[in-house]
Amino acid sequence: MADSLINQDTFYFIEVDLLCTRMPITCPPQTGLIEMAGLMQQHNISGIVVVEDEKPVGIVSLRDLRNCVATDYHSLATRTVQDLMQTDLITIRRHDYLFKAIFKMARFNIHRLVVVNDDGSLAGVITNSDLLRIQSRCPLYLSQEIEAAENFEQLRMISTRIIELLQFVVKAGADPQSLISLISHFNDLMTLQVIALLERLEAVRLPRSAAFLVMGSEGREEQTLRTDQDNAIVYSDSVSTDELKQIKQFASRVVDRLEFIGVPRCPGGIMASNRQWCHSISTWQRITARWINTPTLKNMVKFGMFQDLRVIHGNLSLGKKLREHIITTSHHHSLFFSYMAHNIVQFSPPLGLFGRIKLEHKGEHKGSLDLKKAGIFALTQGVSLLTLLHRNMGGTTWDKLGWLRQDSQISKDDLNSIEEAFSLLVRLRLMVQLDAVAAGKTPDNYCDPSLLSNREQEQLRTALKAVNLMLQILKDTFQLDLLRI
Repeated sequence: MADSLINQDTFYFIEVDLLCTRMPITCPPQTGLIEMAGLMQQHNISGIVVVEDEKPVGIVSLRDLRNCVATDYHSLATRTVQDLMQTDLITIRRHDYLFKAIFKMARFNIHRLVVVNDDGSLAGVITNSDLLRIQSRCPLYLSQEIEAAENFEQLRMISTRIIELLQFVVKAGADPQSLISLISHFNDLMTLQVIALLERLEAVRLPRSAAFLVMGSEGREEQTLRTDQDNAIVYSDSVSTDELKQIKQFASRVVDRLEFIGVPRCPGGIMASNRQWCHSISTWQRITARWINTPTLKNMVKFGMFQDLRVIHGNLSLGKKLREHIITTSHHHSLFFSYMAHNIVQFSPPLGLFGRIKLEHKGEHKGSLDLKKAGIFALTQGVSLLTLLHRNMGGTTWDKLGWLRQDSQISKDDLNSIEEAFSLLVRLRLMVQLDAVAAGKTPDNYCDPSLLSNREQEQLRTALKAVNLMLQILKDTFQLDLLRI
């Protein structure tokens, strides 16, 4: 790999494939352990990938072999690789970016990743040694710094450097989806380290019978710069009095510490420390059922926020139960979808005659366009609603558009137009926010089209037309012209 590729601008967006330069030594599951050990000795390797029908099904490390020799060496001659291999493989695709590999190795505390092709077949293996080999050429190895932070003051300092990193990768020309994914990974790492420090330094922890949820753009893994907190807690119906006290203490402290490192409190109080956003699983099921059964504007707004729930820490099964409940309940009340769609189509894009973009006429944002109200909200909520109609929840807007291509009757051309529009609006939003930070201002969603090039202005008009396309799809799908509200 050319050294010129390894610099501050491009490090995180090197494709995994560039590190995966040789095929790994493999063996089938039926291979005897002694034969496998011979292969490892012959090739001087510390791990071997187990392959069946060209797809990786397991992995065996020297540690696995050592433990087997120490505890059960009498049966080595009769045992096979299948008896010893680890089957919970952590994999990565060959065209994923390097930051995803870094995140996975750090998150799962592993030293090697199996690399797969799009069809799931084996493409290779990368190790921490591969990463360390190029790490020395780049100072932006923030993942390890975040996880190594020993106190909240260090985390707060690191959070400011994430902005600097974003400015670097934007200059490198990374696409919007990758940029947003990178931000989400770092935000998750920061939050998880806050939780780890709370346990280590203050003995504050969330019981195993509870889960800490993030919602809205953070739940979709679509935050641009860090915005307000939108989080909640769900816990088992069987929690004890002591566990409930632990949950409330955790909720209060995690919100405080997130604010300390630079994540503002939600002005609307949508935080786990607010008792309205901290409930048992059965209570949350009743609340979401009420939102669905009584589709007032207030309930629709709350539902729109909550439907993108994601468990970032704690009991994953509770999040799964909530999603299953929302899917089932919403499909028992078909009018719910029409009311949600009616609320979304109120956010029509600001396009006038001949495609002229209508801007703010007064106030501090005079001459600007609110990108969220102009299109991002309608696109994210519309795509989420259509995905829910097909009994699916979770993931990014890009993920959901991928599912709709497979499961809906919407034309692929229309979905492609919507995806291009969403990507452009998100990119513009991130650009204006980074510019605001660089100027010492508070980032917001407002864009001044006069500062864009002629080509960018035309792309913006095309994107807003695609928002109208999204709204028309909602009107047709849910027959809104026949709905009386």
